[in-house]
Amino acid sequence: MGVAFCLPAAADTQFRIRRMTRNDVPLGRGQCDIRLQVDNEAEVSVRGDSVFIRTIAGRDPYDDGSECNEPLPDRPPADFHFEVKDSRGEIRLMSEPSRRNGFAAVVLIRDSAGGQGRYHFRLSWDMRAVDFRGGEDRPRQGPPGFTWNNTLNFRGVGRGNASLNGFEQRLSDVNVDVDRSGRVIVSFRAERGRELSFTGQVVNREGGRLRADVVSQDRRLRGPMFISLGERENVNSITFEGGDGRDRMRLTWDRR
Repeated sequence: MGVAFCLPAAADTQFRIRRMTRNDVPLGRGQCDIRLQVDNEAEVSVRGDSVFIRTIAGRDPYDDGSECNEPLPDRPPADFHFEVKDSRGEIRLMSEPSRRNGFAAVVLIRDSAGGQGRYHFRLSWDMRAVDFRGGEDRPRQGPPGFTWNNTLNFRGVGRGNASLNGFEQRLSDVNVDVDRSGRVIVSFRAERGRELSFTGQVVNREGGRLRADVVSQDRRLRGPMFISLGERENVNSITFEGGDGRDRMRLTWDRR
């Protein structure tokens, strides 16, 4: 049930990138300058206006003045560039933003000099163009009538479990898109590079708690999904229970 997805399983550190106040970026270019202090080895994922860091070895890295003039788009960015501005060890781009990795730029940093070192890399793209290069980067699909204009997006880093007829699948990050008519897409990153996704309609809302009637991507499983949303476009928790009369799934997910 799904396509490949390759973001790190969970972030040890995350932060929101501050808005750039400089005005020296060329007109029409999006730009993120990511500045970090890194000790030993870490995997850094930039998605939207947030940074998610998985510490592989050493102390947790921390922000050292990262800034963006615009968030990294939630689509394949056109004319995307990665540039190393400052480093004392190895730094390389592992994957460009694509639908496969949730439109994140994933960067590996290895610092073996001892103590923490300063690293600065720049991401830039053309904000005036959209690059759909075929395959998994084709325009996003949603439920019938779904419109990506004025869509609200909520994201969560956490852990969950989906049990289908006794077979259990672990879940990590989640992405929730709700359009202005209440149609919804919920996508979980699952094990072995898979994605578990549902589409449906929001039927009730009480504050930050949504109830949606959803169906799984393969159209087999139907039922109610309860989504709890927090501040700053975060997802707090999700539960789902549904089936088709023969197969049944129970799903729970909580923000880490």
